[in-house]
Amino acid sequence: MCHVFASQDPAIYQTITRSVRLNGFSTSIRLEALFWSILDQIAKSQDMSTGRFISTLHDEVLELRGEVGNFTSLLRVTCAVFIERNQGMNLVQSAQSDLTEEKQVA
Repeated sequence: MCHVFASQDPAIYQTITRSVRLNGFSTSIRLEALFWSILDQIAKSQDMSTGRFISTLHDEVLELRGEVGNFTSLLRVTCAVFIERNQGMNLVQSAQSDLTEEKQVA
């Protein structure tokens, strides 16, 4: 089973840095190539550029939560939610369940 994961093309987990504008300021975000590809797909599905999608997501989180926290983690989870909704998988529910179990053990 590990061979499935070990035989992945290294290009998909190579980190790529892109510059984006958040709140009018230019910043850099570093993510694995696979996540950038998924974010590009999400943005396309929303009829936006990837930069516009990321900026809009950032603004929405600020409005709802007052702070963003670890934005790159949010982007990765956004990718997982997108995959889950499009593939019928329960990744988020499974992760939440795992976190609940970890808290109970600790």
